[in-house]
Amino acid sequence: QVQLVESGGGLVQPGGSLRLSCAASGSIVRNSIMAWYRQTAGPERELVAVMTPGGSTKYAFSVKDRFTISRDNAKNTVYVQMNSLRPEDTAVYYCTLMENGRTYWGQGTQVTVSS
Repeated sequence: QVQLVESGGGLVQPGGSLRLSCAASGSIVRNSIMAWYRQTAGPERELVAVMTPGGSTKYAFSVKDRFTISRDNAKNTVYVQMNSLRPEDTAVYYCTLMENGRTYWGQGTQVTVSS
């Protein structure tokens, strides 16, 4: 059974940084497509960053050059480093793991950017 546990969210001032972590069990992150999504008040979730098994990455235009997705194979954990945070980055952030045609979601972690 695949389980994803996010951590690292919180309250940060505009211009600050946070690093979110996603610890996986039941699957191997380096063999899967890993991604971070975020959701604000509406029902839709926005794709923020993706990493393939080969290590290729892609980012939403709104976070490009500010966010960096990475993984630690030894810890079976994926991260997103978020710099120069803005109030519009406020959201619940979710980690996902995609394999064999299925997508698994974590429980989400709240990020609030406010002064």
